[in-house]
Amino acid sequence: MWCMSDVRLSSPQGKWILLTTVLGSSMAMLDSTVVNVALPRIGRDLDADLAALQWTVNAYMLTLAGLILLGGSLGDRYGRRKVFVVGVVWFAAASLLCGLAPNAEVLIAARALQGVGGALLTPGSLALIQASFHPDDRGKAVGLWSGFGGIGAAVGPFLGGWLVDGPGWRWVFLLNVPLALVCAPIAVRHVPESGDGRRHTSFDVLGAFLGAAALALVTYALIEEDWITAVLGVAVGVSFVYVEKRRPDPMMPLGIFASRQFTAVNLVTLCVYAAFSGFFFLGALQLQVVAGYSALGAGTALLPTTAIMLLLSARSGELADRIGPRIPLTVGPLLCAAGMLLMLRVGPDASYLADVVPALLVLGLGMVTLVAPLTATVLASVDVARAGLASGINNAAARAAGLISVAALPLIAGMGEEAYRTPGAFDDAFGRAMVVCAGLLVLGAGVAFATVRRLPPDCTRPECLHHGSVVAPPLEGQRSRGKLA
Repeated sequence: MWCMSDVRLSSPQGKWILLTTVLGSSMAMLDSTVVNVALPRIGRDLDADLAALQWTVNAYMLTLAGLILLGGSLGDRYGRRKVFVVGVVWFAAASLLCGLAPNAEVLIAARALQGVGGALLTPGSLALIQASFHPDDRGKAVGLWSGFGGIGAAVGPFLGGWLVDGPGWRWVFLLNVPLALVCAPIAVRHVPESGDGRRHTSFDVLGAFLGAAALALVTYALIEEDWITAVLGVAVGVSFVYVEKRRPDPMMPLGIFASRQFTAVNLVTLCVYAAFSGFFFLGALQLQVVAGYSALGAGTALLPTTAIMLLLSARSGELADRIGPRIPLTVGPLLCAAGMLLMLRVGPDASYLADVVPALLVLGLGMVTLVAPLTATVLASVDVARAGLASGINNAAARAAGLISVAALPLIAGMGEEAYRTPGAFDDAFGRAMVVCAGLLVLGAGVAFATVRRLPPDCTRPECLHHGSVVAPPLEGQRSRGKLA
């Protein structure tokens, strides 16, 4: 076991630690948002159909969602800095392969490898912050980490659009290489090693494999409309539950779902993040294919939503503390549903100010209303020592919901393989998809209203107060009643 918790934020070492963790987490966060804007150009350059574009997004989310819990466990056992650096280097190497991909098949495989790197570095960046800093500075350090990460998420679509219209879509991926060349050496030189080998007696490799395999099979079935594979995916999912129930040290202890509140808020998470991921996947295509925006224009158009989340997320958390999470978790999804229905006005020659901005402002207000209380309810639903695990499960659930949504929505909406090349057909299917997303959000609001209750006054509170990601709730770190290892 390694333990170091006395670095001060004002010290040179503290600033280096903050810089490298922000750079590392920003790499993974940027890739979750910028790729959507690049999809039309990728499809045109690689002669890829809609299914290939779905896999370009989902290959990354598949491995990230399936392995993110295991990534945190590896850091605890072998050293958080070591696993974080491996993740950064792995992510950069996969990004280089993405940028050099000669065809869609190579790009999809490289995106899956990127997700593995993301699963190693994403939980590690926050764990390093919590393990390295003096207890008096830890809260401020986590706040700065989440704030800078939120800025990265907010500017991601704009940056992606600028790169696509400028040097080309390959630079959306190649940009990660110089970031890694800065991040990894700083981590090796300035970040203290930390970990807790006592926390895990073994690794649930079988559970991680079965979970990822179930998601992969169901995703393949939805994209390729192969129902035999769907049945196989469900069977593997049942096997995953069976294995997790019988293992002495499972990746996802099923006992945590004994908390009715925890189960309910994860159901809300599944509904809302399925809708969000579907919207941002199809919305970026709608703005370019149908409304005629450039990649930069589409990326800029999406800025209001993430900017609102970044600017108001802390105040939303304060409001939820005062009035309880039930109202925000009910009203927030309903506002998001209204925003998605307003997107039905975005068609050919849509006005940005009259058509696009109102929809995205309402959507952003809804998202910022629900994200902070959702995280707070997750943490408050379990014992303080399991807060990190609860947050990890909730984060993975959101990513899995997004994965299934990106696979299923085009099928449900009746999009053909070449739909994104035909503006009229895509516009019609997009409208149907937005109605489905709005329905998911209304369902999530109903679940929240029926099940979520006021939090106890002494419950665990979120440390990440500023959040700009649209693909998953903030990832909270491991807590303990004593000194953090």
